[in-house]
Amino acid sequence: MATLQLSGELKARIENLVRTGYPHETCGLLIGRQANGTVSVTEALAARNLNRERARDRFELDPQAFLDADRHARDTGQEVVGIWHSHPDHPARPSEIDRSLAWPGWSYVILSVSRDGIQDFRSWRLAGNRFEEEVIAP
Repeated sequence: MATLQLSGELKARIENLVRTGYPHETCGLLIGRQANGTVSVTEALAARNLNRERARDRFELDPQAFLDADRHARDTGQEVVGIWHSHPDHPARPSEIDRSLAWPGWSYVILSVSRDGIQDFRSWRLAGNRFEEEVIAP
């Protein structure tokens, strides 16, 4: 099982973006490094959700945001290590659509959010054709 190292500051940043975006799905990218089963996140970037028709239960990460994040990561000797997104009024578990779009080797942070705030904060990694949960550590 992989471990996702995410500082309290980055976790709070993602939570704030998710709360602000509610009731729509929000999304972004994780920048950092991977080694020996540990994913160390140094930056959490926001991206636009281009899905306007089903923004409450789907996200389409802006490709330009990915290109910009990838360029920034390479320029700083890092890499894109994952994606974060919210599940408004739904559990923080990957959906079948999440699985079908996932890339091996990346972390997928999912936050469950309701009008009362963040309900759950979890991370997943694709293993074959299914997700396995990652441990989140500061």
